[in-house]
Amino acid sequence: MDSIIQIKGAVNFNITLDPTIWIFDDRKVDLDTYFTSDKVAVDQDEVYLEDAGKFWSREIMEGAAYPPTLETEKKFDRQKMQTGTFGMVLEPFINNASPAPEATQVTFIDRENNEYTYSMEEAKTLLFQFSVEGKMLTDGGPVYLLHADGSNYKNPIKNIVGIKIS
Repeated sequence: MDSIIQIKGAVNFNITLDPTIWIFDDRKVDLDTYFTSDKVAVDQDEVYLEDAGKFWSREIMEGAAYPPTLETEKKFDRQKMQTGTFGMVLEPFINNASPAPEATQVTFIDRENNEYTYSMEEAKTLLFQFSVEGKMLTDGGPVYLLHADGSNYKNPIKNIVGIKIS
């Protein structure tokens, strides 16, 4: 259970994070391109509707048979998972914990009990790196804490084991 990270403190819901399963999460970001590409705010409902529309359009045009392109797409995704470097933006996890109205700070705690404190707004923009070249982080893991601008990408905050909201 070394990979489990809990969000505790001034929250309505204590949240337990397991970075070992994030590789399958659609919200993961490719860190090889994340810090070099322009960030555009994305409405998740709009993305869902667009993806559903594309799916149904494809079903209508191609029928329910599985054309060879679907297998190629799945193989590409599997290959990308096995070779990519990925992270997760923290905003959805912090929001799901439902911080108390008076909560203004988020503190990240490492294995040596060092604390790294950020404002609530800044903490929501931070990322957890959970893999490098398709492998879980074993040295300094389970996650690395990265700033949204990538300024500490080469020298991340390692060994994060807890999050306290206050």
